[in-house]
Amino acid sequence: MAESQVCPWCMTDIVWDEEIGPESHCPHCENKLSGYNSLSIGLDNDEERDEEEQNASYGQAADADGDWEDEGSLRGMGAGLAAEAGAQLVLEQQLEAPECPVCREYMLEAGEQQIGGEGFKATIPAALGHSILPVPITVNWYVCPSCYHVSSQLALSDRNELAKRLHREE
Repeated sequence: MAESQVCPWCMTDIVWDEEIGPESHCPHCENKLSGYNSLSIGLDNDEERDEEEQNASYGQAADADGDWEDEGSLRGMGAGLAAEAGAQLVLEQQLEAPECPVCREYMLEAGEQQIGGEGFKATIPAALGHSILPVPITVNWYVCPSCYHVSSQLALSDRNELAKRLHREE
């Protein structure tokens, strides 16, 4: 019977075989699975006092009520799930969804940018006698909803133009 665990970094369910044993790194985000630091939050008054002492030892301050100054991080977990659902809706409507080169999540299209004009000087390879791209070009920008890496890709119309310009008739 296969067992599973959840990666504490990307929240991906990792299923592993009993014969092979647990993974040491997440196959999705490649972060180390062991040694993940966590804090337990107590609900009793005695536990709150212990928690304040523990927080003080970690350099984290709690206010007079025993609440965390960063209480929003606990509420933010629900917001993270809502953001994930929103990202999934956006991905379903995109024509292309490149994979993030950092964490391998699908990236969200953020917009497009035209590059060219006065600030852009196209290189003209001697072998072709003309530039490899038209001026201006359009670049699509993508952002990863998990690690926030930003990446760009040549727009489809300019990719087709690149292929035409590189084709040498002999």
